[in-house]
Amino acid sequence: RLGRCGSGASGCTQGAGITQRPRRRPPEPRFPLSGGTASPSSRLTPPSFPAMPTVEELYRNYGILADAKDQVEEHRDAYQVILDGVKGGPKEKRLAAQFIPKFFKHFPELADAAINAQLDLCEDEDVSIRRQAIKELPQFATGENLPRVADILAQLLQSDDSAEFNLVNNALLSIFKMDAKGTLGGLFSQILQGEDIVRERAIKFLSTKLRTLPEDVLTKEVEDFILSESKKVLYDVTGEEFVLFMKILSALKSLQTVSGRQQLVELVSDQAGLQQTFNPADPDSVDRLLQCMRQAVPLFSKNVHSTKFVTYFCEHVLPNLSSLTSPAESIDIQLEVLKLLAEMSSYCGDMEKLESNLKKLFDKLLEYMPLPPEEVENGENAGNEEPKLQFSYVECLLFSFHQLGRKLPDFLTDRLNAEKLKDFKIRLQYFARGLQVYIRQLRLALQGKTGEALKTEENKIKVVALKITNNINVLIKDLFHIPPSYKSTVTLSWKPVQKAEAGQKRTSEDTTSSSPPKKPIPGPKRDARQIYNPPSGKYSSNLSNFSYEQRGGFRGGRSRGWGNRGSRSRGRTY
Repeated sequence: RLGRCGSGASGCTQGAGITQRPRRRPPEPRFPLSGGTASPSSRLTPPSFPAMPTVEELYRNYGILADAKDQVEEHRDAYQVILDGVKGGPKEKRLAAQFIPKFFKHFPELADAAINAQLDLCEDEDVSIRRQAIKELPQFATGENLPRVADILAQLLQSDDSAEFNLVNNALLSIFKMDAKGTLGGLFSQILQGEDIVRERAIKFLSTKLRTLPEDVLTKEVEDFILSESKKVLYDVTGEEFVLFMKILSALKSLQTVSGRQQLVELVSDQAGLQQTFNPADPDSVDRLLQCMRQAVPLFSKNVHSTKFVTYFCEHVLPNLSSLTSPAESIDIQLEVLKLLAEMSSYCGDMEKLESNLKKLFDKLLEYMPLPPEEVENGENAGNEEPKLQFSYVECLLFSFHQLGRKLPDFLTDRLNAEKLKDFKIRLQYFARGLQVYIRQLRLALQGKTGEALKTEENKIKVVALKITNNINVLIKDLFHIPPSYKSTVTLSWKPVQKAEAGQKRTSEDTTSSSPPKKPIPGPKRDARQIYNPPSGKYSSNLSNFSYEQRGGFRGGRSRGWGNRGSRSRGRTY
């Protein structure tokens, strides 16, 4: 049952959710005492109930009201007959659904009865009656009734009838243009207090429809109201809901400024729980961190820094990289984390514990930069297998180290002992030799291929592989300088290709220090990852590690708020 009001205006509670209207008991008949004649004052008459009006009576009373013009308020009884039409058959109900709203504004003393009558029609078993009643609901959205009508329409979003659902959407958009703030009040009332299905659909309505509203509707005051109400909702959300709310807030004009973006970053920071202890074995904790970082990355810029997030990654996530529990089997969780770190590192500001965190990053990089295998006297390898070169991991770590290293350029020369620096350069040299083999073979495989030939799945994968190896090659060359240089710029392999580069025959070229910095392209867009099988040979490696991640979601059955933050189960299964 939809929310209703009592017989008087004071009995109405706006936004009270789904409630039941108490039934009135009919008056009990009073009979005269036996034996004797009842006095006039005690004589009883049987109770009379108004007969259900017929179609003809409805038309006649409609005519009375229509002809009354300026004196329509004097014909209260005629309007009451129309209200009673909701008790009739299908024809009477259809007429009542049209006639009740038409004269609603003239009878404020019957406002609650009129709205309740229309709501009865919105819940009728006949779908055509429901559609007619819903279509007319915006006519009740006047003055203090508007938030209540918005609340009712939000509840009606749970309809499974597509035509009915579209009518509800249109009705909501209609009253949005009358009073955006009042409409939002009704919607947020249901988001905060309504049933799960209503909450879910109300959030999706906001995420898809707000952007379609003109600027004169979404004023600064309205946008501030959306932000304040959204903060209340974000206290207890699922991951899917959080993503939708970030989509809603990121589109607000008032949050396009530097200070607005900083507000959004703070919201993400609070949601990510950067002040809490990170548990790498808990898929909920890992999942929450991933989703929050994905929302934060597009917000960072030269004026909105990622320092807090990069620091957290270096101090809490990198040391536990190998023990991270993936929230979905399809995600390479370690690579996903390293990619997010690489994207954030470009916008890191002044870091309090820079040397300590750079050391953690350096140590993790060494884990993926193997030493060359030992050779016996005849030049053959002492072991049976060559070390596997994990190019995708190295691209992320080397890029992140290169970005943070700019802030402490003497790290490799003055803050590492000579033996460790020598060891690092040996690893770099060995990795670079393997790179050259792959770069040559990939370029040979792609040579002469243009247009449609480059769009095959196999060649798309090779193009990505070439981007990765070229990026690593450029960064390694920088670190081989004496002293190490941090001037080169590269575009991470999974970032979209800029238009200026699209027409070049060679898909990915080395970027030298003379190249102008490339402006990062905002947005978390990714290509669908593929698995590249590299050519076999001395430097054969497991390049499957850079298969592009498939954006996973949440496991079912968890409570709202990624774990124990919500009181009602709002888990989503992907």
